[in-house]
Amino acid sequence: MTPRLHVEGVTLASGATVALSQSAAHHALRVLRLRDGDAVTLFDGAGGEWRASIVANGRGGAQARVLAHDPVERESPLAVTLVLATLATDAMDYAVRKAVELGVAAIVPVVASRSQGGAAREKRVDHWRRIAVAACEQCGRNRVPPIDTPRTLAAWLTARDARRTGIVFAPGGDAALARVDIAGGVEILIGPEGGFDATELAATRLAGLRAVALGPRVLKAETACVAALAALQALRGDLQGPGRAPELA
Repeated sequence: MTPRLHVEGVTLASGATVALSQSAAHHALRVLRLRDGDAVTLFDGAGGEWRASIVANGRGGAQARVLAHDPVERESPLAVTLVLATLATDAMDYAVRKAVELGVAAIVPVVASRSQGGAAREKRVDHWRRIAVAACEQCGRNRVPPIDTPRTLAAWLTARDARRTGIVFAPGGDAALARVDIAGGVEILIGPEGGFDATELAATRLAGLRAVALGPRVLKAETACVAALAALQALRGDLQGPGRAPELA
């Protein structure tokens, strides 16, 4: 697979030569060991991707010569917003990375009573966004899903559009995922280590979210993210297998 690099702040056009950011140049030259003339794929999040080749300057910097645009997209037809109670550092990083690979459309971190991370949550948003970019480079996505600044669970529940399908994944949920009506998009809420407390679960019900259990076992929060997104993509998204059109209720 041709190495993929995300670029920002440059205009991609056939025949142009664009400067790579310091981090992108380091990744291309030091990690991937690319050299002059090596092929790369560039994407800027505006849609599609560009064939290009590396132009190294010998001082640790690099440019790319843009060749041609390919309008290919790899976004899921099912728009899933992952609303995730903030987790401990490694677990949160894992959840963000895998959610992007599984086609999530957006990520909204929320702070619940048992959330981990403390006051550093807001400072970690840029870190999570860099993880999302790296995941897109790896998995072939050309659009980087946005990641919001953390807010409280109560604030998100108050502000959300009640007309949108909402699901909270929690042990003891009584709704079957396959039977939940999804009109083009869905917001899924997953709790922190230790789960939501009773007051929070009651608040999700008052906000109109359906409670769904992910099988008979209790999953770790980061595992629940992967399981929920994979199940939704298999039921309604782009993991249904070749030749099957999405069936959006």
